[in-house]
Amino acid sequence: MSSITSGNAVQYADSRKLAARGRLNREYTIAETGWFPWVARQLPLRPGDRVLDIGCGPAWFWASVIKDVPENLDLTLADQSAGMVEEAVARCTQLPFGSLTGRQAEAAAMPFENDSFDMVIAMHMLYHLPDPAAGIAEMFRVLKPRGFLAVTTNGAGNMLGIYEFTTVFGSEPFDPSAAVFGYDKAKELMRARFGNVTFSQHPAHMRITDPDDVFLALTSYPPGDGASEAELDAFRKAIAAAFERGKGVLQVEKETGLFVSRKPGTAKLVPQPA
Repeated sequence: MSSITSGNAVQYADSRKLAARGRLNREYTIAETGWFPWVARQLPLRPGDRVLDIGCGPAWFWASVIKDVPENLDLTLADQSAGMVEEAVARCTQLPFGSLTGRQAEAAAMPFENDSFDMVIAMHMLYHLPDPAAGIAEMFRVLKPRGFLAVTTNGAGNMLGIYEFTTVFGSEPFDPSAAVFGYDKAKELMRARFGNVTFSQHPAHMRITDPDDVFLALTSYPPGDGASEAELDAFRKAIAAAFERGKGVLQVEKETGLFVSRKPGTAKLVPQPA
């Protein structure tokens, strides 16, 4: 079965398809603190840290949280898509980082030396890998001793109120990303590699008021983006019926969380000038 986890080269050549899903979450999520600031405020970052954002996409995260992270970060933006890297670097060039580097890279075979980064961030991307454990092993390798890996992903109950519509396309009625690399798998693989993992869930839900945004989001990836006219018509009718039952509103629960692991070992002391 096709899903959001397939066809990465086409899906993420640039940010256009991703934008439909981003809009749905951005416009209709109800939370005391927005998703990006919530993540940023929990990251154990220090001024001057060397940070790798693998699977960085268009760097919406960094543009949104520049006031919530320490100054002078040495940031490397990496993605398998050259188009994403180009967009990410352009978006971040004027932001006050200590240094900024863009690099096309595969998460399971990264072109970085061992023990290179104080933190690696992998936001909603490990479910795209054929072998998430191999990606985590690479992230462990490039982290300095005592460095941190921060991973975000979705739980099995995420947005069930809209994924049930995708049965029209022959999909299962749940978040496809969580089926591949959800909460349980993240805990299992990170603990197996690092020996430790902590978890926090973003307290949020959705109140969606425009059925067109649901339609656009769920037809931005397979199998919805290749559906027949008959399937799309049935899909629109299913969405419309749900909004009618909710008197113009679709209430949806979210399960989106942050996992953090720390690499064992003794950090190397950096000689200080006399």
